[in-house]
Amino acid sequence: MQSLFEPLTFLHGPAIKNRFALAPLTNLQSHVDGTLSDDEYKWLTMRAEGGFSITMTCAAHVQAIGQGFPGQLGIFSDDHLEGLTRLAAGINKNDSLSVVQLHHAGHRSPQELIGTQPVAPSDDEESGARALSTAEVEQLIEDFIAGAERAEKAGFDGVEIHGAHGYILCQFLSSDTNRRDDQYGGSLENRARPLLNVIAGIRQRCRKDFSIGVRLTPERFGIKLGESIDVAQRLFDEAQIDYLDMSLWDVFKEPTEEAYKGKALIEHFAALKRGDVRLGVAGKIRTPEDAKRCMNSGVDFVLLGRAAIVHHDFPNQTAKDSHFTPVANPVSVEHLRTEGLSDTFIEYMSSWKGFVAETEGVITPEMILS
Repeated sequence: MQSLFEPLTFLHGPAIKNRFALAPLTNLQSHVDGTLSDDEYKWLTMRAEGGFSITMTCAAHVQAIGQGFPGQLGIFSDDHLEGLTRLAAGINKNDSLSVVQLHHAGHRSPQELIGTQPVAPSDDEESGARALSTAEVEQLIEDFIAGAERAEKAGFDGVEIHGAHGYILCQFLSSDTNRRDDQYGGSLENRARPLLNVIAGIRQRCRKDFSIGVRLTPERFGIKLGESIDVAQRLFDEAQIDYLDMSLWDVFKEPTEEAYKGKALIEHFAALKRGDVRLGVAGKIRTPEDAKRCMNSGVDFVLLGRAAIVHHDFPNQTAKDSHFTPVANPVSVEHLRTEGLSDTFIEYMSSWKGFVAETEGVITPEMILS
């Protein structure tokens, strides 16, 4: 397990003390206006205290119209700064890199939640979303950059740009959901332009040691693996980001596309020439042995989701005992409360099949992974 506890440097910003990062996880605990709640503060700072070297927020929307789920953390207004500043300080005091994930749900913003018609790269019949004008795309890019500036002002070490899971930047990357004929549609070069312009803007306008990560999806949501690999390689080559976070759903599964079968998803990305840009992976990493296996595949760090929910101190437990065995699902409500989850978060987790025991009578909202 030694490799899991070696420090890791980045092109910009502080080094991290180990290879365990908290994955960005929807938790529904923020206030209605997007301001930080005590429950969300507790949930996140407990993970920093538990040894995670990167503590990342849930997806924080950069426009009010980009909200994807109730109780979502916001970063579209200076009204959010007070809570964000408190959170950054609470994470940083535990020697954990503090990161806000920047997000916009696009056509996945429920109309009943945002109170207006959602927006997307192109008209979307299923959701009722309308296509953004060229000027609105440019404003979207600006608001992502402004969100990063707000995170910097609050004291965060960096941001992660959410380009995965079928949200708006992922919608631009997909030729299925992006049917534009301007400079933001057509070729992969054009479809990647919003993401690349957000990166360039943040790098230009935030301090030199500000950390930037990007989360990508390798498949699903209209994303083709070959194009995902091409975007990843470009991000590595241009070296404007510090790390790429590949959300693989299951790190050890083979791709769905027949042409890429024969090796696991993780291997396709670990094989890329990445220079000094780091590679992290997420997806069903449940045990220390899973984490070790990821490291042996050639990645630089792992992002834990479910494992971090059931054990706020997963890294510390692993450091003490390399044979540490996490509790098995379903876990009790009482256990989750001791791990810093509010009743709201526990109710949400009850929608994940087999995760929470004794869920009779619990309302189960649609599962959304940040």
